Amino acid sequence: MEKVVEIKNVSMNYHTMQGETQAIRNLSLDIKNGEFVSIVGPSGCGKSTLLSLISGILRPTSGSILVDGEPVTGPSGNVGYMLQKDHLFEWRTILKNATLGLEIHKKLNKESLAHVEHLLDEYGLADFKHHYPKQLSGGMRQRAALIRTLATNPDILLLDEPYSALDYQTRLAISEEIWLIIRKEKKTAILVTHDIAEAVAASDRVIVLTGRPAEVKNIHEISLTCDTRTPILCREAPEFRRYFNDIWKELDIHVQ
Repeated sequence: MEKVVEIKNVSMNYHTMQGETQAIRNLSLDIKNGEFVSIVGPSGCGKSTLLSLISGILRPTSGSILVDGEPVTGPSGNVGYMLQKDHLFEWRTILKNATLGLEIHKKLNKESLAHVEHLLDEYGLADFKHHYPKQLSGGMRQRAALIRTLATNPDILLLDEPYSALDYQTRLAISEEIWLIIRKEKKTAILVTHDIAEAVAASDRVIVLTGRPAEVKNIHEISLTCDTRTPILCREAPEFRRYFNDIWKELDIHVQ
């Protein structure tokens, strides 16, 4: 399978008034086309920093990152980034929010607008396109945020704990919906999450990082016995608990 993201010996240091902090150390990782990969690790280990490096928002201190074989030198339209909060503008309608990226990249035209309206129709927001964010539930807002990310037609989606602000039941439902959308749109996805169950249920592979500075501790190839592969149904697979327990132990989580 073709590699779409190649991370080669990447290190990242932050400089502050208090001195230098190494967030990532000599990390190497490949992501294949069409994969759904989750990244888990201790709090503050550099997971979100890694996404920022892939997106081009940050530049590594050393090492290199390639997307589709080209060095990452800054933000690219080929990589979409979905953050923890939906960051919808309250004064813009859902349709206007969804076309924001196209406006910024000066790509809003008749065809791209029709594509956005199709996405809104296809994924259950047809009746809300002229509503404002405050009129939507948390789950619907996240769906709108994903459609805004998909509007520019990126091949790679970076998901930085996009469900963390939702209550548990809504989180399960919307993570399932977004997973299905990503699969249907044939996107490569990299999810950062603290939720081990979410990672195992959704992913082709789970990358476990060490504490800061982050290095790759282990990579789990996820193979679950499911008649129908969806994140919710896969939690019932007989192999699910084994993956969960193995990753839990690797993260060395202790209840205080």
